Amino acid sequence: MMAGTSRLTWAQLRDLNCAELEGAADGWGKASNRADAGRDRIEKQLLNGLRETQQGAAADAAVGRLRQLGRNLQYVYTECGLVRTALNSLAHEMKAQQRALRDALDDAAALRFTVHADGSVTYPEAGEGLVDGKPLAGGTASVGTAPGMLPPSGLVAPNPNTAKAQDIADRVAKAVRTAAEIDWRFARILRKLKAEEGLTVPDRTWTDAAGDAAAVRAAARGYLKSGIPYEAGPAARREWWAGLTDEQREEYLAVYPDLIGNLDGIPALIRDTANRDNLQLLIGKLEGQDGDRAETQLAGLREIDRQLQAGRQPPMYLLGIGDEGNGRAIVSYGNPDTARNVSAYVPGLNTSLDADFARNDLKRARDTAIGAKEMDPNSATASIVWLGYDAPQTSADDPMGNLDVMGESNARVGANSYNKFMAGVAATHENGNPHVTAIGHSYGSLTVGLAAQHRGGIPGVDDVVLVGSPGTGASSAKELGVGKEHVFVGAAENDPVTKLPNSREASGLGAGAAGGASAGFALGMSAGPLGAVVGGAVGGVAGGAAGYAAQDAQSEESDVWFGTDPAHRDFGANRFAVSDGPRLLEQGHSPTEAHSNYFDPAKDQMSADNIARIVTGKSGEIERERPR
Repeated sequence: MMAGTSRLTWAQLRDLNCAELEGAADGWGKASNRADAGRDRIEKQLLNGLRETQQGAAADAAVGRLRQLGRNLQYVYTECGLVRTALNSLAHEMKAQQRALRDALDDAAALRFTVHADGSVTYPEAGEGLVDGKPLAGGTASVGTAPGMLPPSGLVAPNPNTAKAQDIADRVAKAVRTAAEIDWRFARILRKLKAEEGLTVPDRTWTDAAGDAAAVRAAARGYLKSGIPYEAGPAARREWWAGLTDEQREEYLAVYPDLIGNLDGIPALIRDTANRDNLQLLIGKLEGQDGDRAETQLAGLREIDRQLQAGRQPPMYLLGIGDEGNGRAIVSYGNPDTARNVSAYVPGLNTSLDADFARNDLKRARDTAIGAKEMDPNSATASIVWLGYDAPQTSADDPMGNLDVMGESNARVGANSYNKFMAGVAATHENGNPHVTAIGHSYGSLTVGLAAQHRGGIPGVDDVVLVGSPGTGASSAKELGVGKEHVFVGAAENDPVTKLPNSREASGLGAGAAGGASAGFALGMSAGPLGAVVGGAVGGVAGGAAGYAAQDAQSEESDVWFGTDPAHRDFGANRFAVSDGPRLLEQGHSPTEAHSNYFDPAKDQMSADNIARIVTGKSGEIERERPR
């Protein structure tokens, strides 16, 4: 539109054919759709056919080439979609300036003013002089001046057309100036939307694509982003999405896969499509960053991507992905919009978007889906792992370094997000009445427990399962919104997390240990330095035991760190049988292995089967264990 130092005129803006820009956008959209269709055919037909019918080195090589082709087509889909939205956004913003210009020109015509090529506005004589009563002379108004406007002497009134002409001149100039800025802004964006030469799409190209997407998102804010109903509930968001045209949906998916993919109330298939694209953009973004955090999250994203590409059964749906905080990932094994049984598992302490999460926490959800299929072969199940919050983090070097694990703040924030997600699951389910189970493990059981204590409970949930729980913030299963007969607890005998002391006991232990160590050290000084060390150690142990005992005497037997022990009879839940697990310091096992085995059929078949029975609505068949 503007080349070199040429200047945009109001006549050029008036005559600009935005339909041509929109037509070009449609062409890029068709190219994007063809690439998407090709990628879809590779992933759903060709790759699956090869895996099912062919084996050997040649088949593996063919799969590798098809995956690369699919990745290339995904890049084409993304970039062509960005070009389409950039052109549509350009047309959208230019139309707004054309309307502003047209309004100014219409006002000028109605007043019989003349708008010149340079934007100045000539106006006729009007009004009358205060002395001689003759009409006041006309003039010309231009930007930044007010010709014909005399200093206020009190004897001469200004021509009433002067201010009107100046307003029109200013409006014409503003429309042209804004249009020129829009033109150059989009020109810079469009020049950058180009790929490297050749038939491969290296990782650095996805890094560039992430930057391209960010630039187009910023430019398309008024065109697309403002239309997303962030403040609406999940049901309203579902209706909003259903009411969009195909072209609008395609543009939102191309430009805002991060927003659409993580928006509760959007159908699972759409979220999966958006998040798979956003996954590649996130990988590209993090590959362009340095630091431990980027490296850790990148490892988790790559492992999730690897599993998605593997095409294993049950099918995976990526319902959420992001790099905020400690990372976000929501993965479902099975489609939650069509499944008869839906479960959503919340992990706990030290969970973040890393390779360990992508391998182990995803496996827990997958094991549950497989177990549910065995328990109820005739009903589809969707088993979800939900990392939609920042779980507390500790380290072996400094286990008390992050005191978030000692409090409920992370869980309370997570509870709000979890309930919004579950409301979205309820809103998009096609049959309207699935059997839904909320599962919390470790600190995640506190998150689920707090979510269940919100007014109305967790949306759509029928049963609550708590495993390895340090408490839920509740004193009774009745407080969890589903009735105590629908609350189920698994607590291994050798799981130390289920036996954490309550806050008073911990305080007594700490204070007693400190006081005992100090007194023992002082008394031991009479025997020299060695005596002081021994006296301090003995005094610390004795003092800690005494402090703990003093506070324990004032506590209820069922008290644990976050309220009443869910496995205790006072809580009133249904305790199901699990294996005891390895002892705390048993040789050949990690110190807290008993805390991690609940979902793994290879390590605790009894627990995994009981969880699967509850998820499929067969809680009456669980193997029970006496409460503590």
